[in-house]
Amino acid sequence: MDFDYSDEQQLLRDSVARFVREEYAFDARKRLIASGQAFSASHWSLFAELGWLAVPLPESCGGLDGSAVDNAIILEEFGRGLVLEPWIPTLTLGAGAIAALGSPAQQQALLARVVAGELQLALAHFESAARYDATAIATRALRHADHWQLDGGKCVVLNAPAADLLLVSAREASGGVAVFLVEPGTPGLRMQPYRNIDGTMAAELLLEGLRLPVDARLGDQPDALPALGILHDRAALLACAEAVGAMAVLLQKTVEYTRTRRQFGVAIGSFQALQHRMADMFIEVEQSRSILMMALLTADSSGDIPRAVSAAKSRIGRAARKVGQEAIQLHGGIGVTEDLDVGHYVKRLIAIEALFGNSDWHLRRFGSAGHAA
Repeated sequence: MDFDYSDEQQLLRDSVARFVREEYAFDARKRLIASGQAFSASHWSLFAELGWLAVPLPESCGGLDGSAVDNAIILEEFGRGLVLEPWIPTLTLGAGAIAALGSPAQQQALLARVVAGELQLALAHFESAARYDATAIATRALRHADHWQLDGGKCVVLNAPAADLLLVSAREASGGVAVFLVEPGTPGLRMQPYRNIDGTMAAELLLEGLRLPVDARLGDQPDALPALGILHDRAALLACAEAVGAMAVLLQKTVEYTRTRRQFGVAIGSFQALQHRMADMFIEVEQSRSILMMALLTADSSGDIPRAVSAAKSRIGRAARKVGQEAIQLHGGIGVTEDLDVGHYVKRLIAIEALFGNSDWHLRRFGSAGHAA
């Protein structure tokens, strides 16, 4: 099997890597977070100009219908730069839900604005009692003659504070789950925004008698759960790609630091015990990249996607913890300071490990899928 990138994929990778290298300095990222912004609007506009926002979306809506590998190329480079821009919340989850569930009119009206960089989205699906179970939806949608009424709550809604449009899942009287388009500021919606440990923004949502027009329902499918499950699996894969990029940078920075940090008159990188630990970090990064590629190819070939995703998410989550801990320890006290980027990479890896199911949850799902087979 050929694991090499195509010429187009290599050009895409080079383009994103150049952006991260030249436009995404760590100090600028810190200033952006300190300013209270969720991300850089100018960077998002640049993504649109370069055509990156079209990669995940269908051709019928102005997209490029990119593969899972295409998207992962972008996210791995984003992981190298700790990019804050909400690719997964807006494109993978938000636009993905519209493409999978929306009517043709809804797709045409909304996705063209996403490709142009004019629309930020947030998918509000998980609930506090669900514990990663995407089917545990207690939020209710009641149909009246001239409107919908939504009641319930959502947690860890990524990018919600910056979103122009929220996509909220709720269970209908029929028992099926639907997704509704909700504008921020709609009466009956309360949002509690906060910043995550890694610098990204999220929010808790409370819905109390939220009234929506009849056409706020996304599409007419009787149950959106199967499509939402696929979207969250694809989001988990892209988070894994981002983790691989972040781990690769941590390994590189750790090796460079041990070559310059001197103790007892010599560089600490000359100590055999530390060389062994960095060799273990290298193995973790390469194994993570390998299992990620396996999962991406499975997703592109429509194989057993849930099992492949759980294998990758469980393995990469454990590797991220190992690589992050080693990077902190080998850097010593400076590794946990705000001024050094190493600690920020570790925080991002901690957040990724918890996104869309942590390592333990995916390990259990992997075992259950194997038992069922």
